[in-house]
Amino acid sequence: MSEFLPLFPLPTVVLFPNVFLPLHIFEPRYREMVTDALASDRLIGMVLLRPGWEAAYDGRPAIYPIGCSGVITHVEQLTDGRYNLVLRGIERFRVLSEERDRSYRRGAVDWLRDEPLKRDDHAAMHGLRSRLEALIAPSVDRAGTDIRTGSGMNDEDLVNALAQYLDLDPIEKQALLEQDGVRRRAESLLELLEMKVLIARTPGCMTNVAH
Repeated sequence: MSEFLPLFPLPTVVLFPNVFLPLHIFEPRYREMVTDALASDRLIGMVLLRPGWEAAYDGRPAIYPIGCSGVITHVEQLTDGRYNLVLRGIERFRVLSEERDRSYRRGAVDWLRDEPLKRDDHAAMHGLRSRLEALIAPSVDRAGTDIRTGSGMNDEDLVNALAQYLDLDPIEKQALLEQDGVRRRAESLLELLEMKVLIARTPGCMTNVAH
């Protein structure tokens, strides 16, 4: 891996480990970022912009310190220099500092490796997974998708895929990414979804889920 990780800050996108993310790269500074990444280890660090980023977007607006690296698995360079990419999430990280020697942002990072599941975690994960699948089944049915298509995924990949692909606020996804380990992430995701269901069933309740 390179000494510094290229950082791609976006206001609405959170990447999770082992989940795929399509991207369209059009800004000159991020075209340079992709060119450099392709010539190196093909890694890009996805980070979420903090609220209020609009006023400073062309500069270096504040970001949440925890993000997820992604490796470029597919790349298409268009004739005008833009890129279509697919990233696969690799590993969470914490930004320790940033370099200012390029047109795009680069960070020195501390890699955050999730602790493997312990023996007593597996039974808990089985219950959490069953409850998550039951909660999302109605929306999956409405979309015409078979919930069983995820049956071949391991617990961590399923939880991360749900966290990324479900219709959640970016800050809610960020909070899930910051959870240490798949069990905590699954518990937080389940709590979040159950709260949304409760709010949706409460007449006259317009309160959003706490961020």
